[in-house]
Amino acid sequence: MSTIPVGGLVPSTAAQHAADVVVRNAKIHTGDPRRPQGQALAIRGGVITAVGDDRDMAAHVGPATKVVDALGRRVVPGLNDSHLHVIRGGLNYVLELRWDGVPTLRQGLAMLREQAARTPKGQWVRVVGGWSAEQFAERRLPTVAELNAAAPDTPVFVLHLYQSAVLNRAALKAAGYTKDTPDPTGGQIVRGRDGAPTGMLLAAPSALILYSTLAKAPVLDGEDKKTSTRHFLRELNRFGLTSAIDAAGGFQNFPDNYGTVAELAADGQLSLRIAYHLFPQTAGQEVDDLARWIGMTSPQDGDEWLRLNGAGENLTWAAADFENFAQPRPELTADYEVAFERAVRLLMENGWGFRLHATYDETIRRDLTVFEKLAAEGLFPAGNRWLFDHAETVSADSLDRVAALGGAMSVQNRLSFQGEAFVRRYGIGAAADAPPVRAMLERGLTVGGGTDATRVSTYNPWVALHWLVSGRTVGDLVLRPPLGRVGRETALAMFTSAGAALTGEEDRKGTLRPGHLGDLALLSEDYFAVPEPEIAHIESLLTVVGGRIVYAAGEYEGLDEELPPVSPAWSPVAHFGGYQAAPRPGLSGARQAELLRQAVAESEQHRQWRARRGLTPEDARPFFDPCFSL
Repeated sequence: MSTIPVGGLVPSTAAQHAADVVVRNAKIHTGDPRRPQGQALAIRGGVITAVGDDRDMAAHVGPATKVVDALGRRVVPGLNDSHLHVIRGGLNYVLELRWDGVPTLRQGLAMLREQAARTPKGQWVRVVGGWSAEQFAERRLPTVAELNAAAPDTPVFVLHLYQSAVLNRAALKAAGYTKDTPDPTGGQIVRGRDGAPTGMLLAAPSALILYSTLAKAPVLDGEDKKTSTRHFLRELNRFGLTSAIDAAGGFQNFPDNYGTVAELAADGQLSLRIAYHLFPQTAGQEVDDLARWIGMTSPQDGDEWLRLNGAGENLTWAAADFENFAQPRPELTADYEVAFERAVRLLMENGWGFRLHATYDETIRRDLTVFEKLAAEGLFPAGNRWLFDHAETVSADSLDRVAALGGAMSVQNRLSFQGEAFVRRYGIGAAADAPPVRAMLERGLTVGGGTDATRVSTYNPWVALHWLVSGRTVGDLVLRPPLGRVGRETALAMFTSAGAALTGEEDRKGTLRPGHLGDLALLSEDYFAVPEPEIAHIESLLTVVGGRIVYAAGEYEGLDEELPPVSPAWSPVAHFGGYQAAPRPGLSGARQAELLRQAVAESEQHRQWRARRGLTPEDARPFFDPCFSL
């Protein structure tokens, strides 16, 4: 790649300031309104030095320059997931069996059965998020009986969104659940007629019962945590991700659980830029935790690879409204604002920005009242970046108040996976504008796009981009009418330049222009040209971060950096990989039809079994009839 002349680009020993990498023969979408398109670009020292036509690159090609022929493919700025639990996800990635992208429950159970056979004694098989029952042809969860049959002796934990978990008999024993175990606050252990746990756990509506049960499973040792994180970052690079904003989360303690990414950053082994947040873990001592962290570090500490971005996504536990749309909206305590105001005041007085989890407008309105009180004192926003996450039911009035206070928004495709549950509870009218992305953009708010992976949505950003553009769930239910959707260029900007703005780096990344960081993705399909259903199937063939080729596939395979083997050797990732890429629509049609036929037949047998036992009406029909889909 570095010495062979390509399309007239001949290496020259006379080239002044030769580039490290030149990408040519491409359809470049720069995201830069001053020069929206290009054919080639050059990167030197991690920074873009030129964007133009192929002929403009001759002066940038030296003997050591890697010249990449894009073969006419689309190149876009590297994607930036504005809400990804990347640190926690990396620490656990190689331990998890991913059902992301699996089209049938039949296939998922086959994977689980195979994995159980190779999992050593004392370890668990865990399926932790990134999928929904609606993506399966069978449109249902696995049963406890199916998990017991697949893995009689190996603990199995299957998390379904933040709604429920299914455990087999061995997992109940490993977790210590008996008939005497009390239900935790906000959670339910489903019990049989004898009072013993059946294997179903329900968030009612708090997901803490799901978090705490998963926390009982074994964890990785130090070196394996590094290897796991590197493989997870490579998996994210597979989809063109070059940056992410880590939203912290439950059971992610600072500084302990941040040590792995800090060590990788110090060794130059990160392949994804991470801006992270700090999330108080213990109810009742949140303000003390924040005060301690303020004495230890400051926002923007770090560099372009790893940097602190502020506090959140929770500031106090009492102010968090859980997003389990299978349950009614949670009623928060009448006085949560007392501690919440103390936390926000402390942050504002010390120059800390924050992000805030808020699903429902009822919560957002109460939070805004606190912010307006502090603004009247001159403390808010005081130049600090702040934003609301999620905001599925935020009102127009609340958005006006956010804009007046200098806030921003970050939206995730949680309804890709929970849209059907949302419709059952709130109706298709409410789902058509959840969240109201167009209204946010019309008010001039910065709106970042994200996934909320790995325990809710999948980490594949193209599934989220498909949702923004098409308004469809992974089960193909249309939620948004055309007027409620955004165009492809706007959706891509939400995953590039908007994410950079949320970390104060808009002058350094998010667009492909000279002086910006050399972060890009060369795509398998042209995002701007493929039929809408195929957006979710796009991957990157070549991902570049700061001029480093961190992922390469297809014609470019072998150009990326070598990773150590997955460890432990029995890891599900070592055998199945991560996201299970399904064939694009129209490919392998006969095989897909056969798999769907088998799955539907199996689902009907399951319905008849339940009907015979009086667990469902004999004439039960699916809630959504595909004949009436839009």
